[in-house]
Amino acid sequence: MPTIELTRFRVEPGRVDELLRARSGMLADFRADRAGFLDARLVRLPDDQWLDIVTWRSAEDFAASRAKGANLPGVSAFFAAIAELISAEEGTEPGIEEIR
Repeated sequence: MPTIELTRFRVEPGRVDELLRARSGMLADFRADRAGFLDARLVRLPDDQWLDIVTWRSAEDFAASRAKGANLPGVSAFFAAIAELISAEEGTEPGIEEIR
């Protein structure tokens, strides 16, 4: 069952361009190095906050990715632009059969 990672963080206004430039490198590193990485969406919120919505094939894939941390330059550059982690959650995405 797909696992959804929801990470809310704050970025200083002067570092937004840095964050956005680093995003493509982070996604490339995830595609190359993180088994089970399916998709990611970055949402800008009010008050210098952002929400990263990442979809993983399974909770195990997400846990393995979390254990790797900022192990590659693209991931490290993206994380470096973040001023503060506000929250991190995970949940599962129900399949169509579960919605009916």
